This record gives sequence, structure tokens and C-alpha cells, in this order.
Amino acid sequence: MKHSLPLRLAALSLAAIALPAAAQDAPAAKPAASTPTLAPQVKTRDLSGTFGGQRVAYRATIADTILSDDDGKPEAVIVTTSYVKTPADPSRPVFFIYNGGPGSGSVWLQMGAFGPKRVAIPSDARDDGAPPYPLLDNPDSLLDVADLVFIDPPGTGFSYLTQGTDPKKYYGLKQDGRAVAEVIRLWLNDNGRWNSPKYIGGESYGTSRTAMVVDELEGGTFNDVGLNGLILISTILDFAGREPTPGNEMAYIVTLPSMATAAWFHGKVQAPSAEAIAEEARRFAIGPFASALLKGQDLPADERAAVRRELARLTGLSETYLEQANLRVTDQRFYKELLRDRGQTIGRLDSRYTGMDYDSAGETPDNDPSFYGIDAGYTAAINVWARESLGYQTTREYQSIGREPGQNWDWSLGGRGRSAYLNVAPLIGQAMRQNSGLRLFNAQGYYDFATPFFGAEYSLKRTGIPQDRITWAYYDAGHMMYIRDEDRAKLSADIRAFIRAR
Repeated sequence: MKHSLPLRLAALSLAAIALPAAAQDAPAAKPAASTPTLAPQVKTRDLSGTFGGQRVAYRATIADTILSDDDGKPEAVIVTTSYVKTPADPSRPVFFIYNGGPGSGSVWLQMGAFGPKRVAIPSDARDDGAPPYPLLDNPDSLLDVADLVFIDPPGTGFSYLTQGTDPKKYYGLKQDGRAVAEVIRLWLNDNGRWNSPKYIGGESYGTSRTAMVVDELEGGTFNDVGLNGLILISTILDFAGREPTPGNEMAYIVTLPSMATAAWFHGKVQAPSAEAIAEEARRFAIGPFASALLKGQDLPADERAAVRRELARLTGLSETYLEQANLRVTDQRFYKELLRDRGQTIGRLDSRYTGMDYDSAGETPDNDPSFYGIDAGYTAAINVWARESLGYQTTREYQSIGREPGQNWDWSLGGRGRSAYLNVAPLIGQAMRQNSGLRLFNAQGYYDFATPFFGAEYSLKRTGIPQDRITWAYYDAGHMMYIRDEDRAKLSADIRAFIRAR
């Protein structure tokens, strides 16, 4: 795909040329077909703040990058928001950041974790309520150790596909990875940062995107972009662990430790700490529980009873319920059943949150209290910051969770559909084997069911991925662990140490 760069547009002028007299009566030539053009918007502000205990002057830039087809027709407008220390220093690391979905804008990591400003919402798993939502200085931003570039892929944030662009060209595992990699290359070009230390990373599906982007950047022979680190937050790489369909036992195995930590948090099981119950559940899940599920109908009655008792102890669910579920409790059922006696449900993104359904009789919750408990604050914050503080002008709505990408997403990888075994972790292993300087940081919340911590461990501890270059970090919150004040500070400190350790 060709591109139009935001800082390289030059005005074109046509020179008037007098025609010879003999040619005056000749038929006028048809005008050449014109290629539609877009004027990229670029807004900058020079600001300063204290991050990681250091005073930093920086330039904030929100800009359009236009990706075009081979004929020069604009296909996608991708908005980036960058924060670069001033004066610019090419020796500084640069961290390219995106969220997940697919369809999620970078608002969550930008206004919640790493940007110079953050939205203030309750830290203790309470609903964010009604506006106004304070926009605060964020001392936990990583600007003291790296320049930051937040990317909103097409269909997220203010980014969009132009009229007539086929969604299949951009909405998919490989297509999206290719577009984000192209934006990274263009930013490096425009800012003279090809030899800077480089980190890429994201949250949730953003970790899957990272696998695709690193393959685009490092997997080819030409125009190779070397990377120093991959930063994965709430990791999902192996999708088989997220599909609790009949016959797929792994989904029950990888979610069991998350059930145990949620039950512990809500006082349904006893243990010294979340870490302690998580370790007990890991050992049981990969040992007796996995063995029992794989035996199917050959499971002896005495072994079944022993597994059922231990499962009840770890999850807080009754043996009667577990037997009725055939030892296989889906996450959706668990959200409803754990606190049914209290008339409450628990959250999917963060099981610390509780909600109240229309009634307590159903099998699954009406909604996710850990999402509707935070979304309004983040949406308000990104619109105030981008439109009013940085001056970005558009009539488009900011898509914090855009529907269009997900509705059109191509989940195929190497010619296989999503119904096949979709696992992008081997792409990370390949990149690490071929780049001896590439390290990986993985962050997981104990109370996350969207991307369970045990699923991330299972994905990244398998053959082909160098274990001596992986840093693991755990937090006492859920999918977006930075919502909790203590964990935002810890996440920031952990990543800061990871970047400095290069």
C-alpha cells in the first residue's frame, strides 16, 4: 500500500502553457482521471509534566496518516497521538501502543495508564457514576523513559476507512497487522527514529495484534524493523482456550485459576492471598482436573468425587451445581452462580466488580458490571483531551469500542478459519529466536476472565519461546489492572524497569 504522509504535503501548481497557433483548433484532450486527495490533519502542543519523578518537556501531536492503494487512492485514515520529549533525542526509546477489540481505540491505555493525562474513576471496583470525570496529571506515564505513540487502527478512535474501501483489506488478523506495521514505519521515517530502541505492545486483542505486527516488522527479509521489546497486557494468543465448546476441555482448564481468585476475593474460599489460591488452582487445573476431563466417560466414580470436592473448594460453587454442570462450568455461568445467594453477579473484565440483574434466576448475567462501570469516564476523557486540549477537529465520533471491525474481521491465519486452531504465539517465538535482543514483558490481572492469566502462561510457556527473556508481572485487579491506583503505579514501575533493563 502506498501512503500520504502528514508532514510531507506540498502544494502543486499548474503552469499555463501557450499553444501553437496550428494547434488552436485541435480537439481538446480529455483530462486525466484525478486521484482523490485528503489533507491530513496535524495538531501539536508543547507541554510539560512530572513523570516517574522527573520533569519532562514534551510535544503532543495528534495526526492523520493516510494509507493509499497502489493507484494512490486514499483507503484508510489512521490517527496517532504521540508524546515526544523535547528537544527530540533519537537515542531515546519509542513505545508504540494500541488497544485491542478488535475494534477498540487506544483510549484505555492512553487515558488510563501511560498517557500524560488520565481520567479519575473509582479505584475500588465501584461504578464511575455520572460526569464530570476529572482529567488529572498522570505521574505514572512512561514519558520519563520513552517517547509514546498511541495508534488507533482503522475503525477505532477517530480512524476510518474511506468511502469505497473494501473492509476486507484492513479488517483481519494479517490485514490489521500489516496496516499498523506500515504506520510504525512511516512514523519512524517522519521523525528520524530508525535507530532508536523500539517497543511495541497492547492490551487484550492488542497482544494478538503485537504477534502479527512483529511478524510484519521482523518476519520479512526486506525493510526489517528490529525491535527491543514486546509489552503484552492481558494476553490472548491461543484462542482455543477461550472457546468453551463441547469437546474443548482446555477452556475449562485455563479459566479455573481465575474462578479461584474471584471466589477468594468475594470471600467464598479461604487462602492466605490471591497468589496462594492462584497457585493451588494452577496445580489442580493442569493435574487432576485436566486428567479427569480428558478421561471423559471413563472417569472412575471415586476419582470424579475427589475432583468434584476439590473443585468446589477452589471455586466456592456447590458440589451439586458442579455435578449438574458435569464438572464443566463456563465463565458466563460462573459470573451468575458465584454470588447468586447475594443476588449479585460478578464482572467479566474484572471480577472484583459486582452487579445486580433484573432477577437472580437466570444462567448468565444481564451485562458486565466491570465494563459499564468504567466506560463513560473514558469516553468523556478522550473527547475532551483530543478535541479541546489538542485541538483535533472532526465531526466523527470517537469509537472507543467500534463495531465495524469486529463485524467484518477475518480471523484466518495461513488459510485457516477461526474454527481451526488459532494460536499466534508461535509468531512471537519465531521473532524472539531470530532476534537475540528481543525481550517480552507480560502483565496479567488475577481477576480477569476476558484473558485469564493461566491462559497467557499456557500460551507463552510452550515450545519455541525463549523463557529466559520473558518477564512476568501480576496485579490485584482485572483486565485493565491500571484502574486500581496501586496497580497502575506498579504496572508503570514494572514496565519502566523493563525498558531500562535493555
